[in-house]
Amino acid sequence: MKLLVIEDDVRMAGLLRRGLALEGWAVDVVGDAVDARHAVLSTPYDAVVCDVGLPGPESGLDWCRWLRREDIWTPVLMLTARSDVRDRIEGLDCGADDYLGKPFAFGELAARLRALLRRGETERPTVLTNGDLVLDPASHQVHWAGHVVELSPRELALLDYFMRRPGDVLRRTEILDHVWDYAYDGTSNVVDVYVRYLRVRLSSAGAPDLIETVRGVGYRLKALG
Repeated sequence: MKLLVIEDDVRMAGLLRRGLALEGWAVDVVGDAVDARHAVLSTPYDAVVCDVGLPGPESGLDWCRWLRREDIWTPVLMLTARSDVRDRIEGLDCGADDYLGKPFAFGELAARLRALLRRGETERPTVLTNGDLVLDPASHQVHWAGHVVELSPRELALLDYFMRRPGDVLRRTEILDHVWDYAYDGTSNVVDVYVRYLRVRLSSAGAPDLIETVRGVGYRLKALG
């Protein structure tokens, strides 16, 4: 699951990146509205966390208005140090889906993002299904034929990406970009390692081998009837 954080405060941005990564998000961080525009036009994000007070002439509210004018309906959670009712109304009226005042408890931020993911864009299903395989992005629960599949946050993010593209061949570079953030500098075979982990987890729940290796290209999740 891919998340964009628009936050110019380096310390806050770092805290958000680390905390949300532990929740299973692949997090990209930008510091102003200009970079945020480039980011959303080049990457399909599942949600955006945007600070109202951005540097430069364009605030977070201005950026959110632009986003909606572009007919991009990615869920947006606004962050602000101002908690007046009028400020919250302005944030929601500009097209944001939720509004959280600073300081905030990280647990609340994570819960609100899960709620936004559950709501999602109009075309995004609440629960992802592929045959007997079911993934609820909001509750982070996975089942195969009624049996619980225990997954780590990163394994869950990987399966989520596969289940949004059943039957499609996904290149390793695509998977790396979506499930890991662009700053990832780990080993080049990390995708293969986590696909192997995911296969083991699904097999332990009684599922057949659902992930096909496409030699020299990447992987494909079998589309089940």
